Amino acid sequence: MTDTRDLLVELFVEELPPKALKKLGDAFAGVLRDQLVALGLAQAGGQMKAYASPRRLAAWIEGVRAQAPDRAQSQKLMPTSVGLDAAGQPTPALLKRLAALGADASAVSSLRRSADGKAEALFFDSTVRGASLAEGLQKALSESIAKLPIPKVMSYQLESGCELPGWTSVSFVRPAHGLVALHGDDVVPVEALGLNAGRETHGHRFEAKIDPIALRHAGSYAAQLESDGAVIADFDARRGDIARQLEAAAAQVGAGARPISDEALLDEVTALVERPNVLTCAFDPAFLDVPAECLILTMKANQKYFPLLDAAGKLTHRFLVVSNISPDDASAVISGNERVVRPRLADAKFFFDQDRKKPLESRVEALSKVVYHNKLGTQGERMQRVVAIARAIAAQMGMDAAEQAAQAARLAKADLVTDMVGEFPELQGTMGRYYALHDGLPPVVADAIEDHYKPRFAGDDLPRSTVGLVVALADKLETLAGMFAIGNLPTGDRDPFALRRHALGVLRMLIERELPLDLPALLDMSFDAFAGAPAVGALDEAKRQEARAALEAFIFDRLAGMLREQGASAQEVDAVLASRPARLADVPKRLAAVRAFAALAEAPALAAANKRIGNILKKSPGADAHVSEVLLVEPAEQALHAAMLRIVPPAEAQFEAGDHAGSLRTLAALREPVDAFFDGVMVNAEQTDLRLNRLGLLMLLHRAMNRVAQLERLAS
Repeated sequence: MTDTRDLLVELFVEELPPKALKKLGDAFAGVLRDQLVALGLAQAGGQMKAYASPRRLAAWIEGVRAQAPDRAQSQKLMPTSVGLDAAGQPTPALLKRLAALGADASAVSSLRRSADGKAEALFFDSTVRGASLAEGLQKALSESIAKLPIPKVMSYQLESGCELPGWTSVSFVRPAHGLVALHGDDVVPVEALGLNAGRETHGHRFEAKIDPIALRHAGSYAAQLESDGAVIADFDARRGDIARQLEAAAAQVGAGARPISDEALLDEVTALVERPNVLTCAFDPAFLDVPAECLILTMKANQKYFPLLDAAGKLTHRFLVVSNISPDDASAVISGNERVVRPRLADAKFFFDQDRKKPLESRVEALSKVVYHNKLGTQGERMQRVVAIARAIAAQMGMDAAEQAAQAARLAKADLVTDMVGEFPELQGTMGRYYALHDGLPPVVADAIEDHYKPRFAGDDLPRSTVGLVVALADKLETLAGMFAIGNLPTGDRDPFALRRHALGVLRMLIERELPLDLPALLDMSFDAFAGAPAVGALDEAKRQEARAALEAFIFDRLAGMLREQGASAQEVDAVLASRPARLADVPKRLAAVRAFAALAEAPALAAANKRIGNILKKSPGADAHVSEVLLVEPAEQALHAAMLRIVPPAEAQFEAGDHAGSLRTLAALREPVDAFFDGVMVNAEQTDLRLNRLGLLMLLHRAMNRVAQLERLAS
């Protein structure tokens, strides 16, 4: 009977990079399990548990065999005509091939002949002995370490007591000091990173009850680490414990206090502690005069603290610390953290006070000394382009607040040269709003300065005012036009200027706020703003149009993906976007209209007819959309023309009024006359005037039917 037991493998290392810890733990366990499954040592559906703490990566795998089962193997050798001569004797080529497989001429009689395409081939059937756990785990462990998504590899020398002591360099994410490999309660003799496997590991650096910890068996790993080593090895369990402690500590503060929600911070803190202990600290309430965003970012980014908000969502002077030690008297830990955060907050207050001594307007000139891109000039030159685009957009929209939009665009980047944003780049825009309000600028201008970066990420809010929308559009379009003009485009996963995000931001603003703006005009005004930029202004018209066309295609590609993610089918999206509608705000209405049309009984026949018409017209590019009633000689074409005169005008009126669904529903009444036309009329008549007249009729019909969407794309 096969010896099947649980397996535990642990690498004990120095402190791992916290932001990569969860990914490292999952990758280590996942690759290890997959390799063992491939070798027949583990079941594909067996349970697995990944462990990751600041100083260890480990994997527990259920039901691992001590010996993989033998397996049958069939290897194709060569065509029979090549391996055997006319007398049926083995050729030198066959004997050489068998020798390479560890067999000799005695194996020839047992070779299997089988069809291989049109010829017959010789096959060597054998039984391959299954790998032992020691062999298989050694291979799996090496593969698991090699495939770890290590952010940055370091080299170090092995310590004495290792298999290869002395100045032997090893490359790994951090120096490794221990290796555990247990199959049930037996040590598996493997090695990695110069370490021989054993059963001993280490717990908490300061609070372990026993050191080293001798693991009894694979299944006791987590329990022994927690009881003897004061370590919660399971990342998710440790994370959940921190979340519960944060909520409990906030509840003790009372008054509806709650810790700030930040999943990334929670993950990072989980990767920094082995046994969490949440403590409540406080800072001088006088610091609350500094914008909350500054204080929160200071505490989160620099100290990994969790600021506390009150019931109204306002920052309080209390914060939570996740400590890695649990002393009987935590007062020293609390006072130490309060002492550490004080100068950080004092720096933020100093930056805020100093920045307000100069108005934003006085900082605009300094932007001319900040390089934006070596081919596109400085931030000052970029600011002028954004202002020009913002003015053009405001004029197209007929805005009363056009000057406010231009003012916001002029000041939008001024906070880049403040001390606060220099220290905390994440606060760009946010600090611009505070400083604009301090300067006495209108709130709508201040809000636009902050909002022009929005949406910053998927699901982010859009700018709160029309002025903010105009500046945000101008800023993103300037970036897109400039980068496409110089050919600095995204490739694969690389998108250093976030062009995909900028395009999606433009789309969301145009569509969700239903802005009365046409994309072609927006692109034209964006490229026009670069007339003075050497790298772009020097482009000849052909190159400029090529860049503009590439940007338009890029935006429509992002739009297609966005619509599919929102639930539209690829066929519906293709039908609506095929004609590149200029007014993107209409796209949702067009999609809804196409969906409603597709549900009509007449839809399949009309879509098929539309496709047929399109194919006919492609073969007659010189046809003119002109119809003479005198040349309508067949009853079916007369009936179709009469139906179009009756149906198309109201459908056109509905389209112009924005009732796209109603327009398509009205056009659906053309199904019968269209079917009758193709049944009873020869379009390509020998008589030239009749043929051109019928092509003209089809052109008018095709144009009317495809204003909302290209219905032929719905044809199966």
